[in-house]
Amino acid sequence: MKKEIDLTKLNEKRTLIKDIFKNKKDKIEIVGWAHNTRELGKINFLLLRDISGIIQVTAVKGKIDKDIFDCMAKISRESVVYIKGSVVNSKQAPGGKEVIPEKIIELSHADDLPIDASDFSKTELPKRLDYRFLDFHRTRTQAIFKIQSEITNAFREFFYKKGFLDMQPPCIISSSSEGGTELFSVRYFEKNAYLAQSPQLYKQMVACSMEKTFIITPVWRAEKHNTTRHINEIRQMDIEVAFANQEVVMKYLEESVKYIIGEVIKKCKDELELLKVKLKIPKSKYLSYDEAAKLLKMKYGEDLSPEDERKLDKKFPDTIVFVHSWPLSLKPFYIMPKTLNKNEKLSNGFDAIYKGIEICSGGQRIHMPGLLTDRLKANGLDPKNFRSYINSFKYGSAPHSGWSVGLERLTQVICGLDNIKEATMFPRDRDRLTP
Repeated sequence: MKKEIDLTKLNEKRTLIKDIFKNKKDKIEIVGWAHNTRELGKINFLLLRDISGIIQVTAVKGKIDKDIFDCMAKISRESVVYIKGSVVNSKQAPGGKEVIPEKIIELSHADDLPIDASDFSKTELPKRLDYRFLDFHRTRTQAIFKIQSEITNAFREFFYKKGFLDMQPPCIISSSSEGGTELFSVRYFEKNAYLAQSPQLYKQMVACSMEKTFIITPVWRAEKHNTTRHINEIRQMDIEVAFANQEVVMKYLEESVKYIIGEVIKKCKDELELLKVKLKIPKSKYLSYDEAAKLLKMKYGEDLSPEDERKLDKKFPDTIVFVHSWPLSLKPFYIMPKTLNKNEKLSNGFDAIYKGIEICSGGQRIHMPGLLTDRLKANGLDPKNFRSYINSFKYGSAPHSGWSVGLERLTQVICGLDNIKEATMFPRDRDRLTP
């Protein structure tokens, strides 16, 4: 029975599936997707799914209208269906309740599916991403993005409560934010421009006038990597704070990540269970770069490798490991030296590693125009290309620090995913521009 339906009235009367199991409501109107169908002699079963859960709909031949019974037999998987009916207790039904249909309308028919949209799908990730709109039907995929939604909500909530200002930086810029050549160029009217690789310069300007700011913003990195932890379009969760050094912002990171994970544990119990993730609020461990290098038996002056990060996780399980006071040579030009001594080799920069993956990089920024110019030159960059940035610190700039966390990578870590693309709604890598 394919008919139109009054969506205004539906929204007034509709019951979410999860509420059926909580309430003692006898008569309900529900809408959702045909999760599965089954015929068993004179009984037709339909598992109906909405964003909140799944319930069994049961039609026994001879006990309900023939048109309803026949309609249920023709509904294909993932078709969109409206059902009006009665709720009854059933020991055989999942959750102990089922719906006996009194009216059924197929709102949208699903053709033969190009991929298996079930949670037991054997379809490989690249194929699933080709049909991402259908992959979103999987309750496992939905669980990942419900958790991601809670991550961003908790991040905003934490910093709102701390008096931070939510800012919106530009995504089209005239020159590199961090140096290097890994930028995507775009034509901006008669000029050449670039997609922002970082909001770094802009959040510093805001912090130097309004003291505390946070952002969730997309950034782009034109790096030709092909790993399970990198993508080319990223959502960053950043903060920048005036009158703060690396110690202050590391503490903000520690407290905010613990808060975010606490909220995920509290509000996403079903999703974590579905993903088979046992999440704990992490401990914290602070190590200088020197201490980490000795502990890991690294060659001094080298970056932490993925293997080094995994070793830190084994030594400090369920712990956010802060590696601070890195060599200046390994940090961006804008990171403040440890001291103002001309021969200083260490920085006020840090990385944070959680569950064997770097989730954050940050530190104290240079707020002195002369020193900033020197550091640009030391990194092989032309200060002329950063004139407006340097000038922004000439008129009363405060010492300040900040950091950046990749939303997709934090989601990957929290959900225990093998590939960051699973934690990205519509991934962009060197090969993928659709959907």
